[in-house]
Amino acid sequence: MTARSESGDLPALLQSFFTDKLMRQRQASPNTIAAYRDAFTLLLGFASTRARRQPAQLGLADLDAPAVGAFLQHLRSERGNTAATRNARLAAIHSFFRHALPRAPEHAALIQRVLAIPPARYDRAIVDYLTHAETAALIAAPDLSTWLGRRDHTLLLVAIHTGLRVSELANLRVSDTHLATGAHLRCHGKGRKDRCTPLTRPTAKALRTWLNERAGEPGDPVFPTRRGTPLSRDAIARLVTKHAHTAAAACSSLTSKNVTPHTLRHSTAMALLRSGVDISVIALWLGHEGTDTAQIYLHADMAIKERALARTDPTGGRLHRYTAPDSLLTFLQTL
Repeated sequence: MTARSESGDLPALLQSFFTDKLMRQRQASPNTIAAYRDAFTLLLGFASTRARRQPAQLGLADLDAPAVGAFLQHLRSERGNTAATRNARLAAIHSFFRHALPRAPEHAALIQRVLAIPPARYDRAIVDYLTHAETAALIAAPDLSTWLGRRDHTLLLVAIHTGLRVSELANLRVSDTHLATGAHLRCHGKGRKDRCTPLTRPTAKALRTWLNERAGEPGDPVFPTRRGTPLSRDAIARLVTKHAHTAAAACSSLTSKNVTPHTLRHSTAMALLRSGVDISVIALWLGHEGTDTAQIYLHADMAIKERALARTDPTGGRLHRYTAPDSLLTFLQTL
């Protein structure tokens, strides 16, 4: 059998998976499509090197369970991916193979073995977040005498006080800002859900000042590059890291923290929680599907646990061992 015939319908299956299933049927978001695209770019590159053939010459047989397992191990050992990232790549692979199963029944046994590969188990770390002093130092880090510094200052302020995802910050347009009475931002978030996030008065004031300087059209990005294009997610991550290093000089506790855009999102949630906001409201604020995801913030807040522990302490007096009432006397008392 030639390499050409061995490739079978893999290219056609991948094309129908992305265009028919993801785009047409599921109407997946651009972020989901990009994540799945990256997963298969890595997988095909790995399988191509392993099989010593070009990606277009690969067949489903080249993506069997041992090959996929080796790829997942490669992600951990060679690329340094976390278990969560490894599981996200595996979810994309599983989705494709479920799509392929009715379309390539001759490979049913191979497909079922790939679908049987389980996600990796891992310990869920307590979320990292910034204290009030740390967020103040971070917001003050950009140089306000420069255009980039004023942009970064406003971006950090918006990120910390709204909890927007990094993709939502990158995609924010001038028309999404509403700075009159009831100031808020409207964003199109994960899962194709629209939501409105209120702005504090200082944040609304800073954003109004920035937009006056930015002087953009309604469809322009709120936080652009020098060329006027939207900041990428990686660019936002780099500027957060840069200003966190600067802020560490004024707030030494920042040196022990890995400050990312997602850290700022966690900081928003913890600030709301400590202000007494209900966990269900925090979930809505952050755009979570349900309250389960937001439960991580309850685990991270030691103050809540300490208050709960205080309620269990005896208020005074001696503790006595419980003694059950005498069954005979109890019977007589019921007569």
